[in-house]
Amino acid sequence: MRVLIIGTGYVGLNTGVMLAYLGNDVTCIDLNQEKVERLKSGAVPFYEPHLEELFADVHQKMHFVSDYAEADIPNKEVIFIAVGTPSLSDGNADLSYVHMAAESIAENLGEKFVVVVNKSTVPIGSGNWVEAIIREHYFEVHKAKPNGLFNVVSSPEFLAQGAALHGSFYPDRIIVGSEHQPSVDRLKELFGPIMRQDFAAPAGLPRPEGLSEVPMLVCDLTSAEMVKYAANSFLALKISFINEIAHLAQKVGADVSAIAKGIGLDKRIGDRFLNAGIGWGGSCFGKDTAALVATAKDYHLDMPIIRAARDVNYGQRVWVVDRLQEELKILKGKHIALLGFSFKPNTDDLRDAPSLDISRLLVQRGAIVRAHDPVALDNARSQYPNLGISYSNNLEYTLDEADAIVLVTEWPIYHHLNWEVVSPVPVIDGRNFLDRERLTKLGFTVIGVGK
Repeated sequence: MRVLIIGTGYVGLNTGVMLAYLGNDVTCIDLNQEKVERLKSGAVPFYEPHLEELFADVHQKMHFVSDYAEADIPNKEVIFIAVGTPSLSDGNADLSYVHMAAESIAENLGEKFVVVVNKSTVPIGSGNWVEAIIREHYFEVHKAKPNGLFNVVSSPEFLAQGAALHGSFYPDRIIVGSEHQPSVDRLKELFGPIMRQDFAAPAGLPRPEGLSEVPMLVCDLTSAEMVKYAANSFLALKISFINEIAHLAQKVGADVSAIAKGIGLDKRIGDRFLNAGIGWGGSCFGKDTAALVATAKDYHLDMPIIRAARDVNYGQRVWVVDRLQEELKILKGKHIALLGFSFKPNTDDLRDAPSLDISRLLVQRGAIVRAHDPVALDNARSQYPNLGISYSNNLEYTLDEADAIVLVTEWPIYHHLNWEVVSPVPVIDGRNFLDRERLTKLGFTVIGVGK
Protein backbone atom coordinates (compact mmCIF):
# COMPACT_ATOMS: atom_id res chain seq x y z
CA MET A 1 0.00 0.00 0.00
CA ARG A 2 1.23 3.55 -0.74
CA VAL A 3 1.67 5.34 2.59
CA LEU A 4 2.81 8.81 3.59
CA ILE A 5 3.96 9.54 7.14
CA ILE A 6 4.16 13.16 8.23
CA GLY A 7 6.82 13.49 10.94
CA THR A 8 9.90 11.36 11.58
CA GLY A 9 10.02 11.33 15.36
CA TYR A 10 9.63 8.27 17.58
CA VAL A 11 6.13 7.46 16.36
CA GLY A 12 6.54 8.39 12.71
CA LEU A 13 9.86 6.70 12.02
CA ASN A 14 9.13 3.51 13.95
CA THR A 15 5.74 3.22 12.26
CA GLY A 16 7.30 3.87 8.85
CA VAL A 17 10.04 1.29 9.32
CA MET A 18 7.48 -1.29 10.46
CA LEU A 19 5.22 -0.67 7.45
CA ALA A 20 8.16 -0.71 5.05
CA TYR A 21 9.34 -4.03 6.50
CA LEU A 22 5.87 -5.43 5.80
CA GLY A 23 6.24 -4.51 2.13
CA ASN A 24 4.44 -1.18 1.86
CA ASP A 25 5.65 1.77 -0.23
CA VAL A 26 6.47 4.28 2.52
CA THR A 27 7.32 7.95 2.14
CA CYS A 28 8.27 10.01 5.19
CA ILE A 29 8.14 13.78 5.14
CA ASP A 30 9.83 16.10 7.62
CA LEU A 31 10.34 19.83 7.15
CA ASN A 32 13.77 19.59 8.79
CA GLN A 33 15.99 19.29 5.73
CA GLU A 34 19.06 18.28 7.73
CA LYS A 35 17.14 15.45 9.38
CA VAL A 36 15.86 14.26 6.01
CA GLU A 37 19.38 14.19 4.58
CA ARG A 38 20.54 12.11 7.53
CA LEU A 39 17.70 9.65 7.01
CA LYS A 40 18.49 9.42 3.31
CA SER A 41 22.07 8.53 4.21
CA GLY A 42 20.86 5.75 6.50
CA ALA A 43 21.44 7.51 9.84
CA VAL A 44 18.86 7.18 12.61
CA PRO A 45 18.27 10.53 14.39
CA PHE A 46 17.58 9.08 17.85
CA TYR A 47 18.35 6.02 19.92
CA GLU A 48 15.87 3.16 19.98
CA PRO A 49 16.78 -0.52 20.40
CA HIS A 50 16.84 -2.47 17.10
CA LEU A 51 15.85 0.56 15.04
CA GLU A 52 19.28 1.12 13.54
CA GLU A 53 19.58 -2.49 12.39
CA LEU A 54 16.06 -2.70 10.93
CA PHE A 55 16.35 0.73 9.33
CA ALA A 56 19.53 -0.43 7.59
CA ASP A 57 17.50 -3.25 6.04
CA VAL A 58 14.60 -1.14 4.77
CA HIS A 59 15.71 2.47 4.36
CA GLN A 60 16.69 1.97 0.69
CA LYS A 61 13.07 1.01 0.02
CA MET A 62 11.75 4.11 1.80
CA HIS A 63 11.52 7.68 0.51
CA PHE A 64 12.42 10.74 2.58
CA VAL A 65 11.40 14.22 1.51
CA SER A 66 11.14 17.70 3.01
CA ASP A 67 8.77 19.21 0.44
CA TYR A 68 5.11 18.28 0.09
CA ALA A 69 5.44 18.64 -3.68
CA GLU A 70 7.75 15.61 -3.58
CA ALA A 71 5.49 13.58 -1.29
CA ASP A 72 3.15 12.55 -4.12
CA ILE A 73 0.01 12.92 -2.00
CA PRO A 74 -2.37 12.43 -4.97
CA ASN A 75 -1.20 8.81 -5.27
CA LYS A 76 -1.18 7.93 -1.58
CA GLU A 77 -3.76 5.61 -0.06
CA VAL A 78 -3.11 6.34 3.63
CA ILE A 79 -1.54 9.41 5.25
CA PHE A 80 -0.42 9.29 8.88
CA ILE A 81 -0.09 12.54 10.81
CA ALA A 82 2.64 11.80 13.36
CA VAL A 83 3.94 15.25 14.28
CA GLY A 84 4.73 16.52 17.77
CA THR A 85 2.05 17.94 20.06
CA PRO A 86 4.02 19.38 23.00
CA SER A 87 2.31 20.84 26.04
CA LEU A 88 1.50 24.53 26.29
CA SER A 89 1.84 26.37 29.59
CA ASP A 90 -1.87 25.82 30.38
CA GLY A 91 -1.62 22.04 29.89
CA ASN A 92 -3.31 22.00 26.49
CA ALA A 93 -1.51 20.42 23.55
CA ASP A 94 0.20 22.63 20.97
CA LEU A 95 -1.54 21.69 17.72
CA SER A 96 0.35 24.06 15.43
CA TYR A 97 2.23 21.21 13.71
CA VAL A 98 -0.99 19.26 13.22
CA HIS A 99 -2.61 22.38 11.74
CA MET A 100 0.27 22.81 9.28
CA ALA A 101 0.09 19.15 8.29
CA ALA A 102 -3.68 19.35 7.68
CA GLU A 103 -3.34 22.44 5.48
CA SER A 104 -0.51 20.85 3.51
CA ILE A 105 -2.63 17.76 2.88
CA ALA A 106 -5.48 19.97 1.68
CA GLU A 107 -3.22 21.83 -0.74
CA ASN A 108 -1.96 18.62 -2.33
CA LEU A 109 -5.00 16.32 -2.44
CA GLY A 110 -5.54 14.62 -5.77
CA GLU A 111 -8.54 12.92 -7.30
CA LYS A 112 -8.15 9.60 -5.45
CA PHE A 113 -9.68 8.91 -2.05
CA VAL A 114 -7.14 8.91 0.81
CA VAL A 115 -7.49 8.00 4.49
CA VAL A 116 -5.93 10.59 6.81
CA VAL A 117 -4.96 8.99 10.12
CA ASN A 118 -4.36 11.03 13.24
CA LYS A 119 -1.46 9.16 14.85
CA SER A 120 -0.27 12.11 16.91
CA THR A 121 -1.62 12.33 20.44
CA VAL A 122 -4.23 15.02 19.98
CA PRO A 123 -6.94 16.44 22.26
CA ILE A 124 -10.39 14.92 22.18
CA GLY A 125 -12.30 16.34 19.22
CA SER A 126 -9.20 16.95 17.09
CA GLY A 127 -10.32 14.52 14.40
CA ASN A 128 -13.30 16.70 13.60
CA TRP A 129 -11.05 19.75 13.79
CA VAL A 130 -8.49 18.29 11.34
CA GLU A 131 -11.27 17.31 8.93
CA ALA A 132 -12.66 20.85 9.07
CA ILE A 133 -9.22 22.37 8.40
CA ILE A 134 -8.64 20.13 5.39
CA ARG A 135 -12.11 20.81 4.03
CA GLU A 136 -11.94 24.59 4.51
CA HIS A 137 -8.37 24.98 3.27
CA TYR A 138 -9.05 22.80 0.24
CA PHE A 139 -11.91 25.11 -0.71
CA GLU A 140 -9.71 28.21 -0.23
CA VAL A 141 -6.98 26.78 -2.48
CA HIS A 142 -8.98 24.86 -5.09
CA LYS A 143 -12.30 26.76 -5.04
CA ALA A 144 -14.19 23.48 -4.80
CA LYS A 145 -15.43 21.11 -2.14
CA PRO A 146 -13.27 18.00 -1.47
CA ASN A 147 -16.29 15.71 -1.35
CA GLY A 148 -15.26 12.07 -1.28
CA LEU A 149 -11.54 12.79 -1.49
CA PHE A 150 -10.57 12.07 2.11
CA ASN A 151 -11.71 10.86 5.50
CA VAL A 152 -10.07 11.50 8.87
CA VAL A 153 -9.59 8.53 11.20
CA SER A 154 -8.11 8.31 14.69
CA SER A 155 -5.66 5.46 15.33
CA PRO A 156 -3.71 6.38 18.47
CA GLU A 157 -0.28 4.89 19.14
CA PHE A 158 0.66 3.09 22.33
CA LEU A 159 4.40 2.78 21.75
CA ALA A 160 6.71 2.61 24.75
CA GLN A 161 10.09 4.19 24.12
CA GLY A 162 12.79 1.62 24.49
CA ALA A 163 10.41 -0.98 23.05
CA ALA A 164 8.81 1.00 20.22
CA LEU A 165 9.56 -1.47 17.43
CA HIS A 166 8.40 -4.38 19.54
CA GLY A 167 5.17 -2.47 20.19
CA SER A 168 4.83 -1.69 16.48
CA PHE A 169 5.04 -5.32 15.37
CA TYR A 170 3.35 -6.90 18.40
CA PRO A 171 0.83 -4.41 19.82
CA ASP A 172 -1.76 -5.33 22.43
CA ARG A 173 -4.46 -3.88 20.19
CA ILE A 174 -5.09 -1.60 17.24
CA ILE A 175 -7.66 1.16 17.75
CA VAL A 176 -9.46 2.63 14.75
CA GLY A 177 -11.88 5.47 15.33
CA SER A 178 -14.13 5.86 12.32
CA GLU A 179 -17.69 5.22 11.26
CA HIS A 180 -16.67 5.39 7.59
CA GLN A 181 -16.53 1.77 6.41
CA PRO A 182 -14.22 2.31 3.38
CA SER A 183 -11.63 3.87 5.72
CA VAL A 184 -11.94 1.02 8.21
CA ASP A 185 -11.55 -1.53 5.41
CA ARG A 186 -8.42 0.17 4.12
CA LEU A 187 -6.79 0.18 7.54
CA LYS A 188 -7.78 -3.45 8.07
CA GLU A 189 -5.91 -4.22 4.87
CA LEU A 190 -2.89 -2.15 5.86
CA PHE A 191 -2.67 -3.63 9.35
CA GLY A 192 -3.73 -7.10 8.23
CA PRO A 193 -0.26 -8.69 8.67
CA ILE A 194 -0.06 -7.30 12.21
CA MET A 195 -3.56 -8.52 13.06
CA ARG A 196 -2.93 -11.98 11.61
CA GLN A 197 0.71 -12.13 12.78
CA ASP A 198 1.59 -14.00 9.60
CA PHE A 199 4.76 -12.06 8.73
CA ALA A 200 8.30 -13.29 9.30
CA ALA A 201 9.56 -11.78 12.56
CA PRO A 202 12.45 -9.32 12.13
CA ALA A 203 15.89 -10.40 13.32
CA GLY A 204 16.30 -9.48 16.98
CA LEU A 205 12.57 -9.00 17.48
CA PRO A 206 11.11 -12.48 17.96
CA ARG A 207 7.35 -12.85 18.11
CA PRO A 208 6.10 -13.27 21.69
CA GLU A 209 5.29 -16.86 22.47
CA GLY A 210 1.61 -17.64 21.92
CA LEU A 211 0.84 -14.46 19.96
CA SER A 212 -1.25 -15.50 16.97
CA GLU A 213 -3.45 -12.45 16.40
CA VAL A 214 -3.85 -8.83 17.44
CA PRO A 215 -7.39 -7.49 17.96
CA MET A 216 -8.64 -4.35 16.23
CA LEU A 217 -11.23 -2.27 18.06
CA VAL A 218 -13.31 -0.13 15.74
CA CYS A 219 -15.26 2.66 17.43
CA ASP A 220 -16.30 6.24 16.83
CA LEU A 221 -13.58 8.82 16.30
CA THR A 222 -13.99 10.63 19.63
CA SER A 223 -13.90 7.43 21.68
CA ALA A 224 -10.68 6.39 19.93
CA GLU A 225 -9.08 9.71 20.84
CA MET A 226 -10.12 9.29 24.45
CA VAL A 227 -8.77 5.72 24.65
CA LYS A 228 -5.24 7.07 24.34
CA TYR A 229 -5.66 9.60 27.17
CA ALA A 230 -7.50 7.17 29.41
CA ALA A 231 -4.87 4.45 28.94
CA ASN A 232 -1.90 6.68 29.70
CA SER A 233 -3.65 8.30 32.63
CA PHE A 234 -4.43 4.91 34.16
CA LEU A 235 -0.83 3.74 33.82
CA ALA A 236 0.40 7.00 35.32
CA LEU A 237 -2.06 6.52 38.16
CA LYS A 238 -0.67 3.03 38.93
CA ILE A 239 2.86 4.42 39.23
CA SER A 240 1.79 7.29 41.44
CA PHE A 241 -0.33 4.96 43.56
CA ILE A 242 2.58 2.67 44.40
CA ASN A 243 4.80 5.67 45.11
CA GLU A 244 2.24 7.00 47.57
CA ILE A 245 2.06 3.57 49.20
CA ALA A 246 5.89 3.55 49.30
CA HIS A 247 6.03 6.62 51.55
CA LEU A 248 3.71 5.00 54.09
CA ALA A 249 5.64 1.73 53.82
CA GLN A 250 8.84 3.55 54.72
CA LYS A 251 7.20 5.12 57.77
CA VAL A 252 5.80 1.87 59.15
CA GLY A 253 8.78 -0.30 58.29
CA ALA A 254 7.30 -2.25 55.38
CA ASP A 255 8.92 -3.10 52.04
CA VAL A 256 7.09 -1.62 49.05
CA SER A 257 8.56 -4.25 46.71
CA ALA A 258 6.83 -6.99 48.69
CA ILE A 259 3.63 -4.96 48.76
CA ALA A 260 3.74 -4.42 44.99
CA LYS A 261 4.33 -8.12 44.40
CA GLY A 262 1.50 -9.04 46.73
CA ILE A 263 -1.08 -6.83 45.08
CA GLY A 264 0.30 -7.49 41.60
CA LEU A 265 -0.49 -11.20 41.95
CA ASP A 266 -4.14 -10.18 41.99
CA LYS A 267 -5.17 -10.66 38.36
CA ARG A 268 -7.53 -7.72 38.65
CA ILE A 269 -4.56 -5.45 39.34
CA GLY A 270 -1.52 -7.02 37.65
CA ASP A 271 2.13 -6.37 38.44
CA ARG A 272 3.08 -3.96 35.64
CA PHE A 273 3.66 -0.28 36.43
CA LEU A 274 3.89 -0.99 40.16
CA ASN A 275 7.59 -0.20 40.54
CA ALA A 276 8.10 2.45 43.22
CA GLY A 277 10.70 5.07 42.44
CA ILE A 278 11.31 8.58 41.19
CA GLY A 279 8.21 8.38 39.00
CA TRP A 280 7.37 8.78 35.36
CA GLY A 281 8.64 11.18 32.75
CA GLY A 282 8.84 11.18 28.97
CA SER A 283 6.69 12.56 26.20
CA CYS A 284 3.37 10.89 27.07
CA PHE A 285 2.29 10.60 30.69
CA GLY A 286 2.93 14.18 31.77
CA LYS A 287 1.57 15.69 28.57
CA ASP A 288 -1.47 13.43 28.32
CA THR A 289 -2.56 13.77 31.94
CA ALA A 290 -2.19 17.55 31.69
CA ALA A 291 -4.22 17.60 28.47
CA LEU A 292 -6.98 15.46 29.97
CA VAL A 293 -7.26 17.77 32.99
CA ALA A 294 -7.30 20.81 30.67
CA THR A 295 -9.97 19.28 28.41
CA ALA A 296 -12.15 18.44 31.40
CA LYS A 297 -11.88 22.05 32.55
CA ASP A 298 -13.31 23.17 29.20
CA TYR A 299 -16.43 21.18 30.14
CA HIS A 300 -16.49 22.48 33.73
CA LEU A 301 -15.32 19.13 35.07
CA ASP A 302 -12.57 18.39 37.55
CA MET A 303 -10.28 15.33 37.39
CA PRO A 304 -9.11 15.07 41.02
CA ILE A 305 -7.68 11.54 40.71
CA ILE A 306 -5.54 12.44 37.70
CA ARG A 307 -4.47 15.74 39.28
CA ALA A 308 -3.42 13.83 42.40
CA ALA A 309 -1.43 11.36 40.30
CA ARG A 310 0.46 14.30 38.78
CA ASP A 311 1.10 15.89 42.17
CA VAL A 312 2.48 12.65 43.60
CA ASN A 313 4.68 12.07 40.57
CA TYR A 314 6.35 15.46 40.48
CA GLY A 315 6.66 15.42 44.26
CA GLN A 316 8.94 12.37 43.94
CA ARG A 317 11.60 14.53 42.32
CA VAL A 318 11.59 16.91 45.26
CA TRP A 319 11.62 13.95 47.67
CA VAL A 320 14.91 12.72 46.19
CA VAL A 321 16.64 16.02 46.90
CA ASP A 322 15.04 16.45 50.33
CA ARG A 323 16.06 12.92 51.32
CA LEU A 324 19.60 13.56 50.08
CA GLN A 325 19.82 16.76 52.10
CA GLU A 326 18.50 14.92 55.14
CA GLU A 327 21.33 12.41 54.75
CA LEU A 328 24.14 14.89 54.03
CA LYS A 329 22.72 17.73 56.17
CA ILE A 330 24.26 20.32 53.83
CA LEU A 331 24.20 20.20 50.03
CA LYS A 332 26.21 23.36 49.37
CA GLY A 333 29.56 22.40 47.89
CA LYS A 334 28.78 18.68 47.94
CA HIS A 335 29.58 16.65 44.83
CA ILE A 336 26.56 14.63 43.71
CA ALA A 337 26.86 11.99 40.99
CA LEU A 338 23.74 11.33 38.93
CA LEU A 339 23.61 7.91 37.28
CA GLY A 340 21.30 8.06 34.28
CA PHE A 341 19.83 11.13 32.61
CA SER A 342 17.26 9.87 30.09
CA PHE A 343 13.73 9.55 31.44
CA LYS A 344 13.93 5.74 31.17
CA PRO A 345 16.46 3.15 29.97
CA ASN A 346 16.87 2.23 26.30
CA THR A 347 16.16 5.73 25.03
CA ASP A 348 18.02 9.03 24.73
CA ASP A 349 14.83 11.05 25.22
CA LEU A 350 14.98 13.78 27.87
CA ARG A 351 11.43 15.08 27.63
CA ASP A 352 10.08 15.58 31.15
CA ALA A 353 13.00 13.53 32.50
CA PRO A 354 13.16 13.45 36.33
CA SER A 355 16.90 14.11 36.04
CA LEU A 356 16.21 17.66 34.86
CA ASP A 357 14.17 18.72 37.90
CA ILE A 358 16.51 16.87 40.26
CA SER A 359 19.51 18.65 38.71
CA ARG A 360 17.86 22.06 38.98
CA LEU A 361 16.93 21.52 42.62
CA LEU A 362 20.43 20.32 43.52
CA VAL A 363 22.04 23.30 41.80
CA GLN A 364 19.62 25.67 43.55
CA ARG A 365 20.76 24.21 46.88
CA GLY A 366 24.41 24.69 46.01
CA ALA A 367 25.45 21.17 45.04
CA ILE A 368 28.04 20.36 42.38
CA VAL A 369 26.45 17.86 40.00
CA ARG A 370 28.03 15.46 37.54
CA ALA A 371 25.78 13.35 35.33
CA HIS A 372 26.46 10.17 33.38
CA ASP A 373 24.28 8.32 30.88
CA PRO A 374 25.17 5.65 28.29
CA VAL A 375 23.34 7.33 25.38
CA ALA A 376 21.60 10.59 26.37
CA LEU A 377 24.46 13.00 27.04
CA ASP A 378 24.71 14.36 23.49
CA ASN A 379 21.07 15.38 23.74
CA ALA A 380 21.67 16.80 27.23
CA ARG A 381 24.58 18.92 26.06
CA SER A 382 22.66 20.30 23.07
CA GLN A 383 19.27 20.76 24.73
CA TYR A 384 20.33 21.79 28.27
CA PRO A 385 23.76 23.44 28.02
CA ASN A 386 22.97 25.91 30.82
CA LEU A 387 21.58 23.55 33.44
CA GLY A 388 24.56 24.27 35.69
CA ILE A 389 25.86 20.70 35.85
CA SER A 390 28.65 18.82 34.09
CA TYR A 391 28.01 15.91 31.74
CA SER A 392 30.60 13.16 31.61
CA ASN A 393 30.82 10.09 29.40
CA ASN A 394 33.45 8.79 31.83
CA LEU A 395 31.65 6.91 34.60
CA GLU A 396 34.77 6.69 36.73
CA TYR A 397 35.19 10.47 36.61
CA THR A 398 31.50 11.00 37.43
CA LEU A 399 31.86 8.93 40.60
CA ASP A 400 35.30 10.24 41.62
CA GLU A 401 35.19 11.96 45.04
CA ALA A 402 31.39 11.94 45.06
CA ASP A 403 29.75 12.79 48.38
CA ALA A 404 26.59 10.97 47.32
CA ILE A 405 25.21 9.06 44.37
CA VAL A 406 21.69 9.22 42.92
CA LEU A 407 20.51 6.39 40.66
CA VAL A 408 18.06 8.17 38.36
CA THR A 409 17.69 5.80 35.40
CA GLU A 410 17.92 2.02 35.74
CA TRP A 411 20.43 1.31 32.99
CA PRO A 412 21.94 -2.21 33.38
CA ILE A 413 25.46 -0.74 33.33
CA TYR A 414 24.89 0.64 36.83
CA HIS A 415 23.69 -2.66 38.25
CA HIS A 416 26.81 -4.39 36.92
CA LEU A 417 29.16 -1.59 37.98
CA ASN A 418 32.31 -2.62 39.86
CA TRP A 419 31.13 -1.02 43.08
CA GLU A 420 34.16 -2.40 44.95
CA VAL A 421 36.31 0.41 43.51
CA VAL A 422 33.81 3.17 44.37
CA SER A 423 34.17 5.01 47.67
CA PRO A 424 31.26 4.04 49.94
CA VAL A 425 28.92 7.03 50.23
CA PRO A 426 25.15 7.45 50.60
CA VAL A 427 23.27 6.15 47.54
CA ILE A 428 19.74 7.21 46.69
CA ASP A 429 18.44 4.28 44.65
CA GLY A 430 15.66 6.13 42.87
CA ARG A 431 14.44 2.99 41.09
CA ASN A 432 14.97 0.30 43.77
CA PHE A 433 17.23 -1.21 41.14
CA LEU A 434 20.63 -1.78 42.71
CA ASP A 435 21.80 -4.79 44.72
CA ARG A 436 21.05 -3.36 48.13
CA GLU A 437 22.58 -6.23 50.08
CA ARG A 438 25.84 -6.16 48.11
CA LEU A 439 26.24 -2.39 48.41
CA THR A 440 25.46 -2.42 52.12
CA LYS A 441 28.18 -5.01 52.69
CA LEU A 442 30.60 -2.74 50.84
CA GLY A 443 29.83 0.10 53.27
CA PHE A 444 27.33 2.12 51.24
CA THR A 445 24.24 3.60 52.85
CA VAL A 446 21.50 2.63 50.40
CA ILE A 447 18.30 4.65 50.50
CA GLY A 448 15.51 3.19 48.41
CA VAL A 449 11.96 4.28 47.79
CA GLY A 450 9.58 2.61 50.23
CA LYS A 451 12.34 0.50 51.74
